[in-house]
Amino acid sequence: MVHKAADPNVKSGLAVSALLYEHGSPNDFLCKLISNVTDMTDKVQERSMGVIDPNLIEIDGVEYYRYIGSLTVPPCTEGVIWIINKKIGTVSKEQVHAIREAVHDYAEQNARPVQTLNEREMELHSPHS
Repeated sequence: MVHKAADPNVKSGLAVSALLYEHGSPNDFLCKLISNVTDMTDKVQERSMGVIDPNLIEIDGVEYYRYIGSLTVPPCTEGVIWIINKKIGTVSKEQVHAIREAVHDYAEQNARPVQTLNEREMELHSPHS
């Protein structure tokens, strides 16, 4: 999820809250959304998909990484605060395919290559530290 600050004077004003997934069992949260996601494929007009409670995502992990980086797609804005949950969830290959079809994912053409650390500090935050 990308968040933009309401204050235009904040440097980049962007923060990304990210969850990482690996192929495995279907993701319960995506199961609740998948019919709406597949309905979006090849639709030109925007339409309301309703409201869903983000608490249903069920993030089990309490530890997270935090660092200052950039967006991964053009314009690759720098100064973005990244917060990445340490716990890795699972998602089925079918769910990934459905989402990529719905958003017309051209990641191979527009995703920024992995960048070197460039002396960036990555912090692990834990309730125990």
